[in-house]
Amino acid sequence: MYIQEAETVTRRRNAKALTAEWLVMTNVADWHTLALDATGRLVAAIPADRWQASTPCAGWDVRALVNHLVSGNWWAAKLGAGATIEQVGDRLDGDRLGCDPTAAYAASAEAASDAFHRPGALQAPCAVSYGPVSGSVYAGHRFIDVLIHGWDLATATGQATALDDDLAEACRKVTEPQIDMLRASGAFGEGRSAGPDASAQARLLAMLGRRG
Repeated sequence: MYIQEAETVTRRRNAKALTAEWLVMTNVADWHTLALDATGRLVAAIPADRWQASTPCAGWDVRALVNHLVSGNWWAAKLGAGATIEQVGDRLDGDRLGCDPTAAYAASAEAASDAFHRPGALQAPCAVSYGPVSGSVYAGHRFIDVLIHGWDLATATGQATALDDDLAEACRKVTEPQIDMLRASGAFGEGRSAGPDASAQARLLAMLGRRG
């Protein structure tokens, strides 16, 4: 799945330097990388006394949610590179954060980003549990997960919850065509209506059942 609104492909090395006025992308792997970076900044800024705080995700405190993201990133790195679930086995189960959650997240994010930027990765099949699906579809799902859970972390830890407008709009466009499937999977709650003048972020959060 591609977002065909732009001409310039950006990679991790220069993504942070781009401004909203001329941010242009040609594929979902780039949006995924920017979401990883944005959520990584939130992870790095989690106060020491907030790791056990509750989150908008029922049953997960902050540490459990970050662990979910790190595990998901490593799964993306493995499956996005052609591995199967059987080959990965239980190696990614349990705690993936250790004593340095920020470093654990950073390492997993780099690996996940690199996997979808390999030549041909977006066209290759990925052996996910609901697949196989193309790498572009899987990257889109990872983009949604990483960006929205970043908002969840910001909400839970008292950080600024405003999403970048371009990221929010790109994520909405990736999400909207498959929202019924995403809700059926149990990953997101029932949607709610957003006003006609709502921002890209408000429309995205409403679609995914978030309030904010």
